[in-house]
Amino acid sequence: MDDPQVFATEAVSLTAAAATRIHKQLAQRGSGVGLRVGVKRSGCSGWAYTLDYADTVGADDAVFESHDAKVVVARSHLEQLGGITVDFQRDGLNERFAFINPNVKGTCGCGESFAV
Repeated sequence: MDDPQVFATEAVSLTAAAATRIHKQLAQRGSGVGLRVGVKRSGCSGWAYTLDYADTVGADDAVFESHDAKVVVARSHLEQLGGITVDFQRDGLNERFAFINPNVKGTCGCGESFAV
């Protein structure tokens, strides 16, 4: 797993809605290889998700593909993100990426952070 190539695994996956949204955002932006998903220390439960465009894939990154869209994750974040499914949800005027993470043991009251 030292090669930052696309992995044929479901360690990090996308729903069809999330893949469609990633394709749309990258097309509007005009560049990028996929969505970068990560974590940072935050909140009362310990971790918060981070999202950004992935313009490149580094040697310390893992790349996962679902529905012809790529997710780039730093290998150091796989402990918190392994097995996660990224979804895209709409509720009225609100739109957001949502995370289905089997590693989560608890969340804070405001829903901004999680514990693994």
